[in-house]
Amino acid sequence: MKKKLLQLSLLFTLLAPCKLLAQDNQFSGWAALFHTQRFSQHWGMSFDGQFRSADQFDYLRNILLRPSVNYYFANNKIGALGYAYVTANGRTGTGAHTFRSESRIWEQFIYNHKISRNATLQHRLRLEQRFLGNTSATANDSYFAQRFRYFARAVIPFKSDSVFTKGPFFALQNEVFLNVQNKNKVNKHFFDQNRAYGAIGFRFSKKFDAEVGYLNQYTKQATAYTVNHVVQTAFYTRF
Repeated sequence: MKKKLLQLSLLFTLLAPCKLLAQDNQFSGWAALFHTQRFSQHWGMSFDGQFRSADQFDYLRNILLRPSVNYYFANNKIGALGYAYVTANGRTGTGAHTFRSESRIWEQFIYNHKISRNATLQHRLRLEQRFLGNTSATANDSYFAQRFRYFARAVIPFKSDSVFTKGPFFALQNEVFLNVQNKNKVNKHFFDQNRAYGAIGFRFSKKFDAEVGYLNQYTKQATAYTVNHVVQTAFYTRF
């Protein structure tokens, strides 16, 4: 298992951005709930709700609500069509509050497979159509853009049992975000951001996991870049 963990760590390191020094470092906290519900052999749904703080845990910056309808081609191959609503609260240099909402339509495909006796690796391809609203009642800066995301997540149990139903585990994941349409309205770059994450979790049953970890969010701006150091707590439910 140690060899497999080392190989996965190397893989996710290579996927992460190569720049180590950031113009701006931030520190925040995220909390998330991920739920999947199977209705029949082929149909189901999913939902995740996320809450993200601003720098230095100053205030609640983002709320994200994301439901979807899922189609199971097989137990390890899943397509989805979903909607997301995202709020973005901010503050200007003078301390004035800003607010921007975003609506997304998104499509994705997930493929899961084993990488060892009981460790699994998930690949997720997602295309988002983003409708960003105005930043204020007087500003006319709404726009539409499309973004592609590739996500890989490995769950590696501490135990070597052939079926993992309960116990502690490692989680390693990385996600790359690419602007594929209207990038000049986003950050003027094809590359948007990268999120590398490592966590320790516990599977209480086949239906419930909990984990806490560190997420490194590297975000490209028009002329600079930001690294956000995130403490994340996540809960996963499956029915």
